Amino acid sequence: MSEETNFPAENEDPNAYGQDQELNSTTIPLSGLYENWFLDYASYVILDRAVPHINDGFKPVQRRILHSLKEMDDGRYNKAANVIGNTMKYHPHGDASIGDAMVQLGQKDLLIDCQGNWGDPITGDSAAAPRYIEGRLSKFANEVVFNPDTTEWQLSYDGRNKEPVTLPVKYPLLLAQGAEGIAVGLATKIMPHNFIELIDGSIQVLKGERPNLFPDFPTGGSADVSNYNEGRRGGKIRVRATIEERDKKTLAITQIPFGTTTGGLIESVVNANDKGKIKIKKIEDNTAENVEIIVHLAPGISPDVTIDALYAFTACETSISPNTCVIIDNKPHFMSVNDVLIANTKQTKELLKRELEIKLHELQEKIFFSSLLKIFIQEGMYKHPDYENAGDFDTVVVVLNSLFEPFFPQFYREILPEDYKRLIDKPMSSITRFDVSKADEQMRALEQDIKEVRKHLKNLTEYAIDWFEHLRSKYGKGRERKTEIRVFDKVEAAQVALANAKLYVNRAEGFIGTGMRKDEFVSECSDIDDIIVFRSDGKYAITKVQEKVFVGKDIIHVAVFKKGDDRTIYNAIYSDGGTGTSYIKRFAVTGVTRDKEYDITKGTKGSKVLYFTANPNGEAEVVNIQLKPHTKLRKLTFDQDFAEIAIKGRASQGNIVSKFPIKKITFKNAGVSTLAGRKIWFDDVLRRLNADERGRYLGEFDGDDKILLAYPDGTYEFSSFDLSNHFDSQILRMEKYTTDHVYTAVHQDGKSGTYYVKRFKFDDQPISKRVSFINDTPGSKLILLTNGEAPVARIDLLKGKTQAPESLDQPLNELIDVKGMKAQGNRLSFHTVKAVTLLTDEIDLAATKVPVPEIEPSAGDPDKANEQKPEQALIEDRPTAENLTNESSAESAPANDVSFEITNPDDINLDDSGQTSLF
Repeated sequence: MSEETNFPAENEDPNAYGQDQELNSTTIPLSGLYENWFLDYASYVILDRAVPHINDGFKPVQRRILHSLKEMDDGRYNKAANVIGNTMKYHPHGDASIGDAMVQLGQKDLLIDCQGNWGDPITGDSAAAPRYIEGRLSKFANEVVFNPDTTEWQLSYDGRNKEPVTLPVKYPLLLAQGAEGIAVGLATKIMPHNFIELIDGSIQVLKGERPNLFPDFPTGGSADVSNYNEGRRGGKIRVRATIEERDKKTLAITQIPFGTTTGGLIESVVNANDKGKIKIKKIEDNTAENVEIIVHLAPGISPDVTIDALYAFTACETSISPNTCVIIDNKPHFMSVNDVLIANTKQTKELLKRELEIKLHELQEKIFFSSLLKIFIQEGMYKHPDYENAGDFDTVVVVLNSLFEPFFPQFYREILPEDYKRLIDKPMSSITRFDVSKADEQMRALEQDIKEVRKHLKNLTEYAIDWFEHLRSKYGKGRERKTEIRVFDKVEAAQVALANAKLYVNRAEGFIGTGMRKDEFVSECSDIDDIIVFRSDGKYAITKVQEKVFVGKDIIHVAVFKKGDDRTIYNAIYSDGGTGTSYIKRFAVTGVTRDKEYDITKGTKGSKVLYFTANPNGEAEVVNIQLKPHTKLRKLTFDQDFAEIAIKGRASQGNIVSKFPIKKITFKNAGVSTLAGRKIWFDDVLRRLNADERGRYLGEFDGDDKILLAYPDGTYEFSSFDLSNHFDSQILRMEKYTTDHVYTAVHQDGKSGTYYVKRFKFDDQPISKRVSFINDTPGSKLILLTNGEAPVARIDLLKGKTQAPESLDQPLNELIDVKGMKAQGNRLSFHTVKAVTLLTDEIDLAATKVPVPEIEPSAGDPDKANEQKPEQALIEDRPTAENLTNESSAESAPANDVSFEITNPDDINLDDSGQTSLF
């Protein structure tokens, strides 16, 4: 098959081929066309669809909707469908996009006065069809958004109508409503802010200060804005639902995070329950006017831990990444919300200036024409022969110019022919009825108005501040902050995860996992827990929970590992494989590298663990040690108290127990904790307890110690010192409970209004049982509560028939003795009590320590942890207690009170006491 060649035909122009080549050489490649078209499209989406303008805060569709509403405004409601139809004159897109944008504007409850079902962004319910709902401009919108005299206009897309380039908004509307949009290559996400705080921020700007804004969401809830970064790219906001504890079996979600709906939040809770992250009985949606989602807890489930789990595993906590992008001079700009507020405030000030200048001009024009008319009539110019005989308008202008020439200096500008036209168009009836005195009075009023306008122009900043204060007083009611700004504590998922799995172990074979149901049960765990495993050779490691995993043979201890737990202490005795010397040590494990092996022995080959226990609160037991017979030994058995051994780092060698072989170690009796009470602080910002020295120190807690919580309504309850507890923001006082401490209270009876004083001790009650310590009569009030020993209060009284005011400083302990908590107390005064003020200081119960028996320094005093314990016997009678190592940093491990005794490492059995021993 011959190859086809493109030559010119016989009758063709021989130059045509070359011309085609020249034409082809100027053809634009497809890639170039695509690049230009894509840039044009990207520019169009950014400028005309997705990103709001900084001047008015509107996207084009929103601006056109408001312009249509103003165009149609007659004070009555308009069908949304009619507004959409009118907006299509300006917006070159379908009615659906206009309708959606109009509903979103209406739901923000600021610019559109809505009637009908406009949907609910909290529940996610859609609005009714546009033909069923109505709307009109709000009073706020009419006052703030529109002014045709200061509006810049442009032709609509088809050239038939005029539309605003931007609306002359005299308020930071962009920040009040927020905005969100996705363009090509960029996006914007501006948070809504509080109406009143924006006004306050604008006033700050006008006073020369830099504002500092934080979001305020219509859904309420709470927000951690520590990383808000002024709304710039890279910032982050954590938003939480408001969760109340109705009782120990019921939680109520009363506010939801911004960007979620009640339906979506409920679905996330159900999913977390199905996955075993939380455990609930049922969930109910009682949302009507206000959000109310009721969560019923399963039996035995802690409400405090469940609250944390809801934040960790459901949509009760969300993270929002702001990105403030706006259009300035037809270009997108990334800014901070504070800079946007500064720009909006300056624009408002400029718009107010332009309005004043326009008003000044209008007032001057009114005075100008009134003066013109007054002179025209008073001087009888309308009767002048030259005026009456003027044949055309040009002649009239010449005549009137000559007549008005002596009065030219009185006018602020030149008299134009148009002014004469207005003058001669006046009907004769109005000229003959002209009242000079009334005209003078009107001009004086106009002059006063001009004086005031000029004053405002001269003091423009003060005028702008008055404008914002006017907006606050007129429209600020009911627009207080809904979102609580606070710092969140970090919820560790592993600490609040529900135990949704069971952990099993095969000690001999060295396997652990959740799928080994035929093997020994260890404990319940969650599928995100870490597990710590100790083996008889002294090796230990931490690994993730799995269905089945090999961790090494001869397991002596396995438990769920809690990172950072410095209260779990491991007691161990091991023999060194190289020398045969046995060592005793106590240590904690607070954190290690996952799946890395560590050693509690010296690491010598052949080392063996002879005794091991894990103690959740640092308990130190006593064991009996039997040595193998030896010619140098006179005493083959002795007791060893672990309380005598200092708690050191996990890598410490330990103290020598004996240099001779040990035959057997047996548990003798349990000991008490050698750890000091746990020091607890209360963080008023997070409203949580902690052991990290954040906030107010509450004291050392141990065993059954409780926290006393007193409330402003005259009730109290006790709480444990568990760090997972949540605390109400309305707590009147929180302190460590001391059974014999005396409190003084002044309260008012709800029925008689009489003030009483009482001194009492709080009755011991079960934890979380809330009890009143004042009258149960409805309306009774707690006036003050103090723990001071000799409290003094200033009592403001009204005495006698004249009700003369008098103040009295009264020691309250002199009015009544200590009585029972239920006693009403003695009357504070027989005169009318107006106020009671405490004058004396409170007692810091955290600093009031109850004397406790001293613990030997070696057992728990870190300052003396390295001191060497003196020998108590000769080596023939008793092994030395020589300390051969320095202390490393202490670390801790999980709670699991299982002990092991080892006499012959070849066998593993369970002894009579129920403890696992190695024989």
